[in-house]
Amino acid sequence: MPKMKTHRGAAKRFKKTGTGKIKRNKAYKSHILTKKSPKRKRKLRKSTLISKSDLYKVHLMIPN
Repeated sequence: MPKMKTHRGAAKRFKKTGTGKIKRNKAYKSHILTKKSPKRKRKLRKSTLISKSDLYKVHLMIPN
């Protein structure tokens, strides 16, 4: 069977940690920032882990 191809769009959005968990950046940080509070924008800077329900789907897109 041939190797699985990596989904390039997913590869640019998700990174694997050393323990195999998958990190993602938070949404709503690209534009219309004037109405968002500094506290909210500060919290959006940090990355987080993807939810358990999406783990299998993203794992298939990023096999390595």
